[in-house]
Amino acid sequence: MVCARSLGAVALLAGLCITFADARAWDDATYPDLKGQWRPIGGPGRFDISKPPGRGQQAPLIPEYQKIFEANLVDQANGGQGTTPTYKCLSPGMPRVTNGYGEIEFVVTPETTYFLVEHILDNRRIFTDGRDWPADLEPTLLGYSIGKWIDTTGSGHYDLLAVETRGFRGPRAFDASGLPLHADNQTVVKERIYVDKADPEVLHDEVTTLDHALTRPWTVMKNYHRDANRHPNWTDEYCESNNHVSLGSEDYMLSSDGFLMPTRKDQPAPNLKYFGK
Repeated sequence: MVCARSLGAVALLAGLCITFADARAWDDATYPDLKGQWRPIGGPGRFDISKPPGRGQQAPLIPEYQKIFEANLVDQANGGQGTTPTYKCLSPGMPRVTNGYGEIEFVVTPETTYFLVEHILDNRRIFTDGRDWPADLEPTLLGYSIGKWIDTTGSGHYDLLAVETRGFRGPRAFDASGLPLHADNQTVVKERIYVDKADPEVLHDEVTTLDHALTRPWTVMKNYHRDANRHPNWTDEYCESNNHVSLGSEDYMLSSDGFLMPTRKDQPAPNLKYFGK
């Protein structure tokens, strides 16, 4: 009986070893080292960090959406929010989330690559298991991402993550200046993500946006740097104390003493139809 139990224990241990070996069979050494905390180089304010904000972005907008953008700039100059929706604590959505809000951590598995972002609800899930697009795709602000790891040099190590994201809903904008995306939400975003060959502490994300508000695909380069601290601080970013109030088509604010106040000059007061005199 003791012998039989010993044999059983050996068999169980052997089985566990096989399981552990299978779990490690994908070999994370074949993937680039993305450990640590990453932040955008130049900050998250602009969609194309190489150009000035607002009109300086030179976004290739069709005339209809250039007019929407110009009206947005006027509204923002007068104290309004324009066409950027994030003041309501919404996720920036895609492709704006690639601007890099909050600290970013990458988690790579054979089936999925995760972008974990310390900012509201900006975590991304990129499926790399070879799946096709779902027949019934539920629209979201971040969309549905399918990617593929590629060995571009034939070295036996992956060095490029190619990603395509579809399936959006609005409202979304490219950045805080209110550069608009088309209301039909048929946006397609393609990315090429890779570590800099000369500096492993720098990560590049080449983002190409195809959208009906644009005259052509718009490609910009996002760059991130890795925090040198082995144990970096992870801040908790949230949107709990939002003092914006939306009533109908108008946006107001709450003052520090709790009263409703306008956000721009000559803004009409809300309709008090259902309040007594």
